[in-house]
Amino acid sequence: MAKKQAEAAGGEKAAKKQQKPGKTEKGQQAAKKKGGKEKAPAEPQGPPPTPRLKERYEKEILPAMAKSLGQTNRPALPKLEKIVINMGVGSAINEKKHLEEAVDALKLIAGQQPVVTKARKSVAGFRLREGMDIGCKVTLRSRRMYEFLDRLVSLALPRVRDFRGLSPKAFDGRGNYSLGLSEQLVFPELNPDKYSHSQGMNITIVTTTDSDDEARELLRGFGLPMRAA
Repeated sequence: MAKKQAEAAGGEKAAKKQQKPGKTEKGQQAAKKKGGKEKAPAEPQGPPPTPRLKERYEKEILPAMAKSLGQTNRPALPKLEKIVINMGVGSAINEKKHLEEAVDALKLIAGQQPVVTKARKSVAGFRLREGMDIGCKVTLRSRRMYEFLDRLVSLALPRVRDFRGLSPKAFDGRGNYSLGLSEQLVFPELNPDKYSHSQGMNITIVTTTDSDDEARELLRGFGLPMRAA
């Protein structure tokens, strides 16, 4: 009888040992409790995909312009150099929150941190003092420049109220084009509930050519919706 009880007790101890988790299992359970979830394996990082408009420029726009201009030297053909986005926040003189909202909106639109611009001189009539924060701007080049232009043409401009096309004459005589937007909310990445007032912006597209006609042909190739001259 005593022998049977001893065997039964030994069997229960063995079963409890089998049920207890090992050291590795304990570590996994502790990690789950601490972090909530196990870390996902890191995805392999490769080169980012080429922007859609850059591909179009190299495959479609560049050969078409070489043919129309009679140029055989491809580096001499017109191309985009940079895009400058500027927000002048006059109401920031009385309401600093408006400048903070403008900086936040421009950061989301451009994908990089804007620079706060300051007044160059004092104007007593506007209660403006030299060095006062009065706006913000950002300069886009390379990849971000093409991505912003793509979103501007495909998403933002079609959302402008009563849009009838851009002026084909808004060039500065040196191949650079400027346009204005009356509000920032035409960009879908902005949440309207976060901004207390509408804020306009100036967009300048800088090209490498000094000819307005060549720059106009280049921008139309990118899909900029200009009215007929």
